[in-house]
Amino acid sequence: MFGIDSSELLIVAVAALIFIGPKDLPRVMMTVGRWVGRARGYARHFTAGIENIVREAELEEMEKKWREENARIMAQFPSTASYPEPLAQPAPVEPPAMSDAAPPYMMPLPSERPVAAPTASDEPSLPLDLPKRELP
Repeated sequence: MFGIDSSELLIVAVAALIFIGPKDLPRVMMTVGRWVGRARGYARHFTAGIENIVREAELEEMEKKWREENARIMAQFPSTASYPEPLAQPAPVEPPAMSDAAPPYMMPLPSERPVAAPTASDEPSLPLDLPKRELP
């Protein structure tokens, strides 16, 4: 901060204590604090103003580009031109029903055997039908 080292700050504090005195030092430090606070407030206000100006300039530039792009699109596709109506959506095609003589690539794999719905009396089983172990 402004190239002030801690030893220089200590020298200034000792000099202030000697020349101002311990009685008036708190009042002087409070006054200096107020001045520093005001200076920071002015700097913050100035910085915010500059940022607002830059932001407004960027918005104006973006609006200009938008207007140019809009004019280009309107010239390319005028509103007086007639465009064909969109086609109706075709009806969904259902897959053919599987017959007994289905080609091999449509046959279910041997590992895909049908699973029966569990009932309330069924006990959960381990995957791959592993033998059950009794717990001690």
